[in-house]
Amino acid sequence: MKLDPISRMVSRNLCTGCGGCAGVFPDLIQMIDDPEHGRRPVVDQSPAGRCAAMAAKRVCAGDSTDWSNLSITDEIDAAWGPILSSWEGFATDPEMRFRGSSGGVVTALSDFALNCGTAAGVAHVAARADDPRLNETVISRNRLDVMRGAGSRYAQASPAEALSQIAAGNEPVVFVGKPCDVASVHKAKDNHAGLAGRVPLTIAIFCAGAPNVLATDRLLDQLNVPKSATLTDLRYRGHGWPGVMQATWRNADGTEETSEGIPYAQGWGSILQVGRRWRCRVCADHTGAFADISVGDPWHNPPAGNTDAGRSLIIARTERGWTFVEQAIEAGAISAELRSRDVILQAQPNLSSTHGAVWGRRLAMRALGLPQPKDRGQRLFSLWLGLSTKQKIKTVLGTWKRVVRDRLWRATKISEASR
Repeated sequence: MKLDPISRMVSRNLCTGCGGCAGVFPDLIQMIDDPEHGRRPVVDQSPAGRCAAMAAKRVCAGDSTDWSNLSITDEIDAAWGPILSSWEGFATDPEMRFRGSSGGVVTALSDFALNCGTAAGVAHVAARADDPRLNETVISRNRLDVMRGAGSRYAQASPAEALSQIAAGNEPVVFVGKPCDVASVHKAKDNHAGLAGRVPLTIAIFCAGAPNVLATDRLLDQLNVPKSATLTDLRYRGHGWPGVMQATWRNADGTEETSEGIPYAQGWGSILQVGRRWRCRVCADHTGAFADISVGDPWHNPPAGNTDAGRSLIIARTERGWTFVEQAIEAGAISAELRSRDVILQAQPNLSSTHGAVWGRRLAMRALGLPQPKDRGQRLFSLWLGLSTKQKIKTVLGTWKRVVRDRLWRATKISEASR
């Protein structure tokens, strides 16, 4: 039987796992955690399910995005998406700043949106209580619940699943997610009139890719968590900037133990990042071009240790986002100082070469007959030309090698995660 459009996206390694398709058709499309391939949708194999998948493709950022309608005014915008203004700052609430991945700004802006009346809820992800290796999508309505999502979650997440709850309600909800999640929400708002007025603000978190469950299990092994123990907490970032990776578990006799922490750079660089899915490696937007506000790490002013007081890079991409950040500063929710509009290049120079590599990787995919995302209006070829000759060759030949090694021409099949 011919695959429906959403199942075909998964089969071809093009799905980002954002959950947008399940968010608009929750009764017919469900998200599950596959240990190898990540959080992916499963479509009900019925005529209704196939019809839902065909309609859901219109909100799928994994399939395509279009920068043509974004406000691109100069070369800075062309490289990173619209940048109206930039700041470097932090949450003025000491607990938010301490628990946040960098300066706690995403948490502070979320909480401010609830307090100032911009929204009645905030859609985001938090660790699943029954299995902290995994994430769940929640809509928080108070400070305590918002704080559940403080700190990075380097695991597969599908926050756009919340679209079903948002559409079913009558209250405005701020959306927080990775760039791919926000891009799908942006498409959903364009395709579903009822959603446009119910998502007054979107906040994207800079993302270098989401590791799979197998990578998380390797991290737990590194942290010496016994296989027989019950994991009760897993922290990837936070408790200072950038924080340490640390696990807490309960033994069979009921006693609790907490591991020694390992530095963020070690945990990400040698363990987690190797578990990023192929779709993340051909992603053309790591900083949230379709969001109202984007937030990331200001690595150009790095912390001296692992638990310094954090700071965040804040990018306003729309007039709505700009106004909201200014209001948050004026109200004292965040403390922030203006930075130049090209601050992302200073703070995250690796992402510039990452975006440049995408065109070469996709060129290799085309040559091998593999499908690629249909992103429009983005100057990927120009970014690729800016790479050195060695880097250009590496993007193409390296992709050939990875395709052969990982047999990326094979259809991806999804199964439930377990430990």
